Amino acid sequence: MSIDFDLAVIGGGINGCGIAREAVRRGLSVFLCEQEDLASGTSSASTKLIHGGLRYLEHYEFRLVRKALQEREVLWRMAPHIVKPLRFVLPHHAGLRPRWLLRLGLYLYDHLGGRKLLPATRTLDLQHDPAGAPLRPSFSRAFEYSDCWVDDSRLVVMNAIDAARHGATIRTRTRCLSADRANGAWSLEVENRHTMERSRVRAKVLVNAAGPWVRSVLSNAAPADASVRIRLVQGSHIVVRRLYDHDKCYIFQNADGRIVFAIPFERDFTLIGTTDRDYVGDPASVKASEEEITYLCAAVSDYFRKPVTSADVVWSYSGVRPLYDDGISEAQAVTRDYVLVLDAPSGEPALLNVVGGKITTFRRLASAVLDKLAPHLPSMRPPADAAALPGGDFPVQGFDALVTDLGGRHPYLSADHAMRLARAYGTRAFVLLEGARSLGDLGRSFGADLTEREVGFLMDQEWAETAADVAWRRSKLGLRLTATELAELDNWMTARHRRPGTGPSLQRADYRA
Repeated sequence: MSIDFDLAVIGGGINGCGIAREAVRRGLSVFLCEQEDLASGTSSASTKLIHGGLRYLEHYEFRLVRKALQEREVLWRMAPHIVKPLRFVLPHHAGLRPRWLLRLGLYLYDHLGGRKLLPATRTLDLQHDPAGAPLRPSFSRAFEYSDCWVDDSRLVVMNAIDAARHGATIRTRTRCLSADRANGAWSLEVENRHTMERSRVRAKVLVNAAGPWVRSVLSNAAPADASVRIRLVQGSHIVVRRLYDHDKCYIFQNADGRIVFAIPFERDFTLIGTTDRDYVGDPASVKASEEEITYLCAAVSDYFRKPVTSADVVWSYSGVRPLYDDGISEAQAVTRDYVLVLDAPSGEPALLNVVGGKITTFRRLASAVLDKLAPHLPSMRPPADAAALPGGDFPVQGFDALVTDLGGRHPYLSADHAMRLARAYGTRAFVLLEGARSLGDLGRSFGADLTEREVGFLMDQEWAETAADVAWRRSKLGLRLTATELAELDNWMTARHRRPGTGPSLQRADYRA
């Protein structure tokens, strides 16, 4: 029986899609299956940050922080449409971390990662700086530092698109039922969840990047490796109407030692999170609890002049982080670094289990996975450079010029519409709008400037199959669409539906400044 692929990957989150992209760029043939939509689990439930993790310095995770800080500007250059720089305001007050400790931590934060484009830390007088306006008057001093924001779901999809462009086979809504070592290779039985059609895939090496479902994949493959120790930690976020006018973020220290972010979100909203608590149960059923929502409201209300209550919450979401169980008692202190566990009995095909990791370091993780598997994949080429992700082929500080060019070529778009399309698709927005001369050419509007043309583009090129895929992962337009509009969108997509799981037809954007 012939071997179909060099590498099979289970899991369509940021780790799985990042590994698939890295593997095909190193010359390997790749198969990836995901039981639901891309980024349908943990990877769409982050705080949307590309950051070093200032609080990890307290746990002496200098190696993790350094790796993450080094990645900030790399990812910004690779995807300047879905990554953007942010300034974070850290108010200081007596009774928590002393000022000297914050200064030391921020000094390390500025210098550990080779920062070149992002501005350095500075001290703010909150009595005169606009950042002090929404805060209680008792806060007089703050530190301001740099990190980056990312559209996490789109980062996953961009990696999947690039992997497919380079030859990877991406199968969404496809569950791996079993994985067995047979005749010197892995034999996977997979099932399309729409058609219930089953098929066999053979690969030289198997990567288990199933996130919170790592254990269930292990139970369906070789006997579970006792060294794969996993701790599931829940993190929840809430979204409220915009709490302040400026575009800076806040990082608040709480009496329990945790920190909470308040971040401008989707123009008209503020994102608040996150929590850390152990999780038991099906990761697919996770949701923000009333206790977590109350905690987040109380945490930011200690800082803002106007209290935030659960009645202000317009949306909440929650994810389960599959962290390596290092024996730490508190969930917030469990390492966020990745651990790669290789199971390669002599003469048998290798299985590599991915545990933990941060969205910021996905590229480093993918490279480490391929390096670890190199002895089992002798045809692998050396690592490729950090090439732009789809739509990101424009200057790192050229986003405003891109928006201007898009609006100039398509003057029928409103400023907000052009901005949203540029932020979501980068230079691929020109492909989406090719041939259009008016709004009418984009077809029916489902609300919130979402048109038939865009939805069809997402179905044909980005594996979208349901209204939830479009409204909550490919975008956050679910915050603006009514229940009726979402139902109409779902009906339209069902009627138009292509054969599920066959993958998109991909084109390269043609953008010239």
